[in-house]
Amino acid sequence: MPIRPYKGITPTLPESCYVDNSAVLVGDIICGDDVSIWPLVAARGDVNHIRIGNRSNIQDGAVLHVTRKSASNPDGHPLIIGEDVTVGHKCMLHGCTLGDRILVGMGAIIMDGAIVEDDVFVGAGSLVPPNKRLESGYLYVGSPVKQARPLNNQERAFLKQSAVNYVELKADYQ
Repeated sequence: MPIRPYKGITPTLPESCYVDNSAVLVGDIICGDDVSIWPLVAARGDVNHIRIGNRSNIQDGAVLHVTRKSASNPDGHPLIIGEDVTVGHKCMLHGCTLGDRILVGMGAIIMDGAIVEDDVFVGAGSLVPPNKRLESGYLYVGSPVKQARPLNNQERAFLKQSAVNYVELKADYQ
């Protein structure tokens, strides 16, 4: 079963949400409208919570997790994903915050406490270190990630279009 409770809390998914049968969602996870969760995604909202905004898509093999609360970090780090976010194949998001209209390239890793502002491309294979902030409107690449250049208008438009494409695709699967 892809949807599992943890300590009595079960993921909350609207009817418009698509979750592939091979994905696993556990615990305190709330998805917005038209979210799509693709094959082999593992998302554990066990020691903190995960929120995924409207029209965001989590592609094949991505791992989503959180950081527990502790004496040195009383709130821990939940995983917050904004609206119209595309998370590419085999990404790892751990206790970070993503704004709206973001594309996280295949295989990228975004670590605890990192904040990615709105309208950002994170290049494939990039590593965003803990507590790093990525400023809105740029392409970031590398390991560790560095600001490469401002996004052009076509790239900014693609951020929203990518989310629309996945809303249409998940409708086909439903």
